[in-house]
Amino acid sequence: METITKMEQFIKGYFERFVSAKENHWNYVDGCLLNAAVLLYEQKKEEYYKDFVLHYYKKYIEENGNIRFYYPKDYNLDSINSGNGLFFAYRETGEEKYNKAIELLMDQIRNQPRTYTGNFWHKKCYPEQVWLDGLYMAQVFYARYQKLKDKDYSDIVSQFKNVRKYLYNPEKGLYYHAIDMAKKQPWCNKENGLSPNFWGRACGWHIMALIDTMEIIGETGDYQGLKDIFIEAINGLLQYQEKETGLFYQVLDREDVPENYLETSGSAMAAYAVLKGCRMGVLPCGIYKGQGEKILDSLIQLKIKEIDGVLKLGDICRGAGLSDDRDGTVEYYLSEAVGYDDHKGAAPLIMAYIESQR
Repeated sequence: METITKMEQFIKGYFERFVSAKENHWNYVDGCLLNAAVLLYEQKKEEYYKDFVLHYYKKYIEENGNIRFYYPKDYNLDSINSGNGLFFAYRETGEEKYNKAIELLMDQIRNQPRTYTGNFWHKKCYPEQVWLDGLYMAQVFYARYQKLKDKDYSDIVSQFKNVRKYLYNPEKGLYYHAIDMAKKQPWCNKENGLSPNFWGRACGWHIMALIDTMEIIGETGDYQGLKDIFIEAINGLLQYQEKETGLFYQVLDREDVPENYLETSGSAMAAYAVLKGCRMGVLPCGIYKGQGEKILDSLIQLKIKEIDGVLKLGDICRGAGLSDDRDGTVEYYLSEAVGYDDHKGAAPLIMAYIESQR
Protein backbone atom coordinates (compact mmCIF):
# COMPACT_ATOMS: atom_id res chain seq x y z
CA MET A 1 0.00 0.00 0.00
CA GLU A 2 1.34 3.42 -0.97
CA THR A 3 2.67 5.28 2.10
CA ILE A 4 0.38 8.34 2.01
CA THR A 5 -2.73 6.24 1.36
CA LYS A 6 -1.83 3.86 4.16
CA MET A 7 -1.31 6.69 6.63
CA GLU A 8 -4.50 8.48 5.62
CA GLN A 9 -6.49 5.27 6.09
CA PHE A 10 -4.86 4.68 9.45
CA ILE A 11 -5.71 8.19 10.70
CA LYS A 12 -9.33 7.93 9.59
CA GLY A 13 -9.81 4.53 11.19
CA TYR A 14 -7.99 5.47 14.37
CA PHE A 15 -10.28 8.41 15.12
CA GLU A 16 -13.39 6.47 14.13
CA ARG A 17 -12.63 3.73 16.66
CA PHE A 18 -11.35 6.10 19.37
CA VAL A 19 -11.38 4.70 22.88
CA SER A 20 -10.33 6.79 25.85
CA ALA A 21 -7.08 5.68 27.48
CA LYS A 22 -8.80 6.02 30.84
CA GLU A 23 -12.54 6.47 30.86
CA ASN A 24 -13.92 8.99 33.34
CA HIS A 25 -10.46 10.35 34.03
CA TRP A 26 -8.94 13.63 32.88
CA ASN A 27 -5.79 12.08 31.42
CA TYR A 28 -2.73 13.14 29.47
CA VAL A 29 -2.86 10.19 27.06
CA ASP A 30 -6.13 11.35 25.51
CA GLY A 31 -4.60 14.83 25.53
CA CYS A 32 -1.94 13.63 23.12
CA LEU A 33 -4.62 12.71 20.59
CA LEU A 34 -6.44 16.01 21.15
CA ASN A 35 -3.19 17.78 20.24
CA ALA A 36 -3.01 15.73 17.04
CA ALA A 37 -6.67 16.46 16.23
CA VAL A 38 -6.08 20.20 16.51
CA LEU A 39 -3.16 19.97 14.10
CA LEU A 40 -5.21 17.85 11.70
CA TYR A 41 -7.97 20.46 11.69
CA GLU A 42 -5.50 23.30 11.16
CA GLN A 43 -3.89 21.44 8.26
CA LYS A 44 -6.92 19.87 6.58
CA LYS A 45 -9.73 22.27 7.64
CA GLU A 46 -12.02 19.26 8.07
CA GLU A 47 -14.77 19.94 10.61
CA TYR A 48 -14.56 16.32 11.77
CA TYR A 49 -11.40 16.98 13.78
CA LYS A 50 -12.70 20.19 15.31
CA ASP A 51 -15.87 18.34 16.32
CA PHE A 52 -13.76 15.54 17.79
CA VAL A 53 -12.04 17.98 20.16
CA LEU A 54 -15.24 19.78 21.15
CA HIS A 55 -17.16 16.54 21.64
CA TYR A 56 -14.40 15.20 23.88
CA TYR A 57 -14.49 18.30 26.05
CA LYS A 58 -18.27 18.15 26.45
CA LYS A 59 -17.82 15.27 28.86
CA TYR A 60 -15.26 17.08 31.00
CA ILE A 61 -15.71 20.86 30.87
CA GLU A 62 -18.65 22.20 32.87
CA GLU A 63 -20.28 25.58 32.24
CA ASN A 64 -18.48 27.15 35.22
CA GLY A 65 -15.12 25.97 33.90
CA ASN A 66 -14.77 23.12 36.34
CA ILE A 67 -13.07 20.05 34.89
CA ARG A 68 -14.68 16.76 35.82
CA PHE A 69 -12.37 14.01 37.08
CA TYR A 70 -9.51 16.50 37.51
CA TYR A 71 -7.88 16.79 40.94
CA PRO A 72 -5.72 19.93 41.12
CA LYS A 73 -4.41 19.23 44.61
CA ASP A 74 -2.61 16.16 43.25
CA TYR A 75 -0.26 18.65 41.57
CA ASN A 76 0.23 16.16 38.76
CA LEU A 77 1.87 17.73 35.70
CA ASP A 78 0.32 15.02 33.52
CA SER A 79 -3.05 16.69 34.15
CA ILE A 80 -2.00 19.80 32.24
CA ASN A 81 -1.43 18.23 28.80
CA SER A 82 -5.12 17.71 28.01
CA GLY A 83 -5.58 21.44 28.47
CA ASN A 84 -3.70 22.43 25.33
CA GLY A 85 -6.79 21.88 23.20
CA LEU A 86 -8.76 24.27 25.42
CA PHE A 87 -7.01 27.23 23.77
CA PHE A 88 -8.25 25.92 20.42
CA ALA A 89 -11.77 25.30 21.76
CA TYR A 90 -11.99 28.81 23.22
CA ARG A 91 -10.67 30.39 20.03
CA GLU A 92 -13.12 28.46 17.84
CA THR A 93 -16.24 28.85 19.99
CA GLY A 94 -15.69 31.87 22.21
CA GLU A 95 -17.36 29.95 25.04
CA GLU A 96 -16.17 31.29 28.37
CA LYS A 97 -16.17 27.87 30.03
CA TYR A 98 -13.02 26.98 28.11
CA ASN A 99 -11.25 30.13 29.28
CA LYS A 100 -12.24 29.36 32.87
CA ALA A 101 -10.92 25.81 32.51
CA ILE A 102 -7.63 27.21 31.21
CA GLU A 103 -7.39 29.42 34.30
CA LEU A 104 -8.12 26.43 36.54
CA LEU A 105 -5.19 24.52 35.06
CA MET A 106 -3.01 27.61 35.21
CA ASP A 107 -3.77 27.88 38.92
CA GLN A 108 -2.16 24.48 39.34
CA ILE A 109 0.95 25.70 37.53
CA ARG A 110 1.08 28.82 39.72
CA ASN A 111 0.99 26.69 42.86
CA GLN A 112 2.93 23.64 41.65
CA PRO A 113 5.61 22.59 44.18
CA ARG A 114 9.14 23.24 42.93
CA THR A 115 12.65 21.99 43.51
CA TYR A 116 15.31 24.38 44.83
CA THR A 117 16.32 24.97 41.19
CA GLY A 118 12.84 26.31 40.40
CA ASN A 119 11.66 23.30 38.41
CA PHE A 120 8.21 21.82 38.90
CA TRP A 121 7.89 18.59 40.86
CA HIS A 122 6.48 15.99 38.50
CA LYS A 123 3.71 15.20 40.97
CA LYS A 124 2.97 15.91 44.62
CA CYS A 125 3.48 12.21 45.28
CA TYR A 126 6.85 12.41 43.47
CA PRO A 127 8.52 15.06 45.65
CA GLU A 128 11.66 16.83 44.41
CA GLN A 129 11.56 14.84 41.16
CA VAL A 130 11.94 16.35 37.68
CA TRP A 131 10.98 14.09 34.75
CA LEU A 132 11.49 14.76 31.06
CA ASP A 133 7.85 13.78 30.57
CA GLY A 134 6.75 16.78 32.61
CA LEU A 135 8.30 19.27 30.20
CA TYR A 136 5.83 18.26 27.50
CA MET A 137 2.95 17.93 29.94
CA ALA A 138 3.23 21.44 31.40
CA GLN A 139 5.64 23.78 29.65
CA VAL A 140 3.80 23.84 26.31
CA PHE A 141 0.52 24.79 28.01
CA TYR A 142 2.38 27.31 30.17
CA ALA A 143 3.89 28.92 27.06
CA ARG A 144 0.49 29.12 25.34
CA TYR A 145 -0.91 30.91 28.37
CA GLN A 146 1.99 33.34 28.67
CA LYS A 147 1.71 34.22 24.99
CA LEU A 148 -1.83 35.46 25.63
CA LYS A 149 -0.83 37.35 28.79
CA ASP A 150 2.45 39.12 29.56
CA LYS A 151 4.70 37.11 27.22
CA ASP A 152 7.16 36.47 30.05
CA TYR A 153 8.77 33.15 29.21
CA SER A 154 11.71 33.42 31.60
CA ASP A 155 10.43 30.77 34.02
CA ILE A 156 9.79 28.34 31.18
CA VAL A 157 13.23 28.84 29.63
CA SER A 158 14.88 28.56 33.05
CA GLN A 159 13.30 25.16 33.64
CA PHE A 160 14.52 23.85 30.29
CA LYS A 161 18.00 25.16 31.06
CA ASN A 162 18.01 23.46 34.45
CA VAL A 163 17.08 20.18 32.81
CA ARG A 164 20.01 20.65 30.44
CA LYS A 165 22.29 21.37 33.41
CA TYR A 166 21.24 18.47 35.60
CA LEU A 167 19.87 15.67 33.35
CA TYR A 168 22.13 15.81 30.28
CA ASN A 169 25.02 13.39 29.77
CA PRO A 170 27.52 15.09 27.43
CA GLU A 171 29.47 11.89 26.79
CA LYS A 172 26.36 10.10 25.57
CA GLY A 173 24.62 13.14 24.13
CA LEU A 174 21.42 11.96 25.83
CA TYR A 175 19.14 12.96 28.69
CA TYR A 176 18.36 10.75 31.66
CA HIS A 177 14.69 10.02 32.25
CA ALA A 178 14.51 11.83 35.59
CA ILE A 179 16.31 13.24 38.59
CA ASP A 180 15.49 13.14 42.30
CA MET A 181 16.91 16.36 43.69
CA ALA A 182 16.60 14.96 47.21
CA LYS A 183 18.60 11.86 46.21
CA LYS A 184 16.31 9.62 48.25
CA GLN A 185 14.46 7.50 45.70
CA PRO A 186 15.51 3.85 45.38
CA TRP A 187 15.96 4.22 41.61
CA CYS A 188 18.35 7.17 41.71
CA ASN A 189 22.11 7.51 41.83
CA LYS A 190 22.75 8.63 45.40
CA GLU A 191 25.57 10.95 44.29
CA ASN A 192 23.72 12.94 41.62
CA GLY A 193 20.06 11.86 41.92
CA LEU A 194 19.83 10.68 38.31
CA SER A 195 17.89 7.70 37.04
CA PRO A 196 20.18 5.07 35.50
CA ASN A 197 19.18 4.93 31.81
CA PHE A 198 18.07 6.73 28.66
CA TRP A 199 14.48 5.90 27.74
CA GLY A 200 13.44 6.66 24.17
CA ARG A 201 10.01 8.11 24.90
CA ALA A 202 11.33 10.33 27.69
CA CYS A 203 13.81 11.88 25.26
CA GLY A 204 10.94 12.20 22.80
CA TRP A 205 8.81 14.14 25.29
CA HIS A 206 11.77 16.47 25.82
CA ILE A 207 12.43 17.37 22.19
CA MET A 208 8.71 17.75 21.41
CA ALA A 209 8.38 20.09 24.39
CA LEU A 210 11.30 22.16 23.16
CA ILE A 211 10.18 22.57 19.55
CA ASP A 212 6.52 23.20 20.46
CA THR A 213 7.52 25.81 23.05
CA MET A 214 9.83 27.50 20.54
CA GLU A 215 7.04 27.72 17.98
CA ILE A 216 4.69 29.29 20.53
CA ILE A 217 7.04 31.91 21.93
CA GLY A 218 8.65 32.85 18.63
CA GLU A 219 12.00 34.57 18.51
CA THR A 220 11.49 36.43 21.77
CA GLY A 221 13.34 36.26 25.05
CA ASP A 222 15.96 33.54 25.12
CA TYR A 223 14.74 31.74 21.99
CA GLN A 224 18.36 31.14 21.00
CA GLY A 225 19.01 29.38 24.30
CA LEU A 226 16.19 26.91 23.61
CA LYS A 227 17.34 26.52 20.02
CA ASP A 228 20.85 25.59 21.13
CA ILE A 229 19.49 23.01 23.59
CA PHE A 230 17.18 21.58 20.92
CA ILE A 231 19.86 21.20 18.25
CA GLU A 232 22.22 19.60 20.75
CA ALA A 233 19.52 17.16 21.87
CA ILE A 234 18.60 16.23 18.30
CA ASN A 235 22.23 15.65 17.33
CA GLY A 236 22.76 13.51 20.40
CA LEU A 237 19.64 11.45 19.74
CA LEU A 238 20.32 10.85 16.05
CA GLN A 239 23.55 9.05 16.93
CA TYR A 240 21.42 6.15 18.17
CA GLN A 241 19.27 5.52 15.10
CA GLU A 242 19.17 1.92 13.99
CA LYS A 243 21.03 2.07 10.70
CA GLU A 244 18.62 0.19 8.42
CA THR A 245 15.31 1.69 9.57
CA GLY A 246 16.31 4.94 11.26
CA LEU A 247 14.16 4.01 14.26
CA PHE A 248 15.14 4.14 17.93
CA TYR A 249 15.40 1.47 20.59
CA GLN A 250 13.33 1.40 23.76
CA VAL A 251 16.57 1.91 25.72
CA LEU A 252 18.34 4.20 23.32
CA ASP A 253 21.99 3.27 23.74
CA ARG A 254 21.64 -0.45 24.41
CA GLU A 255 21.40 -1.98 20.96
CA ASP A 256 23.63 -4.73 22.35
CA VAL A 257 20.85 -6.11 24.58
CA PRO A 258 19.03 -8.89 22.65
CA GLU A 259 15.64 -8.11 24.23
CA ASN A 260 15.78 -4.43 23.25
CA TYR A 261 13.39 -3.47 20.45
CA LEU A 262 12.66 -0.61 18.05
CA GLU A 263 9.94 1.28 19.89
CA THR A 264 7.28 3.26 18.07
CA SER A 265 6.37 6.21 20.29
CA GLY A 266 9.89 7.50 20.90
CA SER A 267 10.68 7.10 17.21
CA ALA A 268 7.52 8.99 16.20
CA MET A 269 8.33 11.82 18.59
CA ALA A 270 11.79 12.10 17.05
CA ALA A 271 10.31 12.23 13.54
CA TYR A 272 7.89 14.96 14.60
CA ALA A 273 10.54 17.07 16.29
CA VAL A 274 13.01 16.78 13.41
CA LEU A 275 10.45 17.54 10.69
CA LYS A 276 8.99 20.44 12.63
CA GLY A 277 12.47 21.74 13.35
CA CYS A 278 13.13 21.74 9.62
CA ARG A 279 9.88 23.53 8.81
CA MET A 280 10.63 26.22 11.40
CA GLY A 281 14.16 26.75 10.09
CA VAL A 282 15.69 25.59 13.36
CA LEU A 283 17.33 22.65 11.59
CA PRO A 284 18.79 22.90 8.06
CA CYS A 285 16.54 20.82 5.80
CA GLY A 286 19.38 19.61 3.62
CA ILE A 287 20.94 17.80 6.56
CA TYR A 288 17.99 16.72 8.69
CA LYS A 289 14.78 16.49 6.65
CA GLY A 290 15.73 13.20 5.01
CA GLN A 291 16.43 11.68 8.42
CA GLY A 292 13.02 12.72 9.72
CA GLU A 293 11.30 11.40 6.61
CA LYS A 294 13.15 8.09 6.91
CA ILE A 295 11.91 7.62 10.49
CA LEU A 296 8.36 8.45 9.46
CA ASP A 297 8.41 6.16 6.43
CA SER A 298 9.80 3.25 8.45
CA LEU A 299 7.09 3.69 11.08
CA ILE A 300 4.35 3.66 8.46
CA GLN A 301 5.79 0.71 6.57
CA LEU A 302 6.95 -1.43 9.51
CA LYS A 303 4.79 -0.54 12.49
CA ILE A 304 1.34 -0.08 10.93
CA LYS A 305 0.00 -3.56 10.33
CA GLU A 306 -3.30 -4.86 9.04
CA ILE A 307 -4.91 -7.08 11.67
CA ASP A 308 -8.34 -8.58 10.93
CA GLY A 309 -8.87 -5.95 8.25
CA VAL A 310 -7.93 -3.03 10.52
CA LEU A 311 -4.75 -0.94 10.31
CA LYS A 312 -3.14 -0.83 13.75
CA LEU A 313 0.03 0.73 15.08
CA GLY A 314 2.26 -1.67 16.99
CA ASP A 315 5.37 -1.87 19.19
CA ILE A 316 4.26 0.92 21.53
CA CYS A 317 5.50 0.75 25.10
CA ARG A 318 2.33 0.95 27.20
CA GLY A 319 3.96 2.85 30.03
CA ALA A 320 7.14 3.27 32.02
CA GLY A 321 8.03 5.28 35.07
CA LEU A 322 10.13 5.41 38.20
CA SER A 323 8.99 4.42 41.68
CA ASP A 324 9.66 1.92 44.43
CA ASP A 325 8.99 -1.02 42.11
CA ARG A 326 10.15 0.61 38.86
CA ASP A 327 13.90 0.90 39.19
CA GLY A 328 14.87 2.35 35.81
CA THR A 329 17.19 -0.49 34.87
CA VAL A 330 17.45 -1.74 31.30
CA GLU A 331 15.66 -4.91 32.41
CA TYR A 332 12.83 -2.82 33.83
CA TYR A 333 12.24 -0.79 30.65
CA LEU A 334 12.23 -3.99 28.60
CA SER A 335 9.76 -5.67 30.95
CA GLU A 336 6.97 -3.16 30.41
CA ALA A 337 4.04 -4.21 28.25
CA VAL A 338 4.12 -3.50 24.52
CA GLY A 339 0.99 -3.22 22.41
CA TYR A 340 -1.05 -1.69 19.61
CA ASP A 341 -2.94 1.59 19.18
CA ASP A 342 -1.84 3.55 22.21
CA HIS A 343 -2.38 7.30 21.82
CA LYS A 344 1.16 7.95 23.09
CA GLY A 345 2.42 6.37 19.87
CA ALA A 346 -0.37 7.17 17.42
CA ALA A 347 -0.59 10.89 18.23
CA PRO A 348 3.07 11.77 17.58
CA LEU A 349 3.03 9.61 14.44
CA ILE A 350 0.03 11.57 13.14
CA MET A 351 1.72 14.84 14.12
CA ALA A 352 4.90 13.82 12.31
CA TYR A 353 2.87 12.97 9.22
CA ILE A 354 1.17 16.36 9.32
CA GLU A 355 4.58 18.04 9.49
CA SER A 356 5.71 16.04 6.45
CA GLN A 357 2.72 17.42 4.51
CA ARG A 358 3.09 21.07 5.53
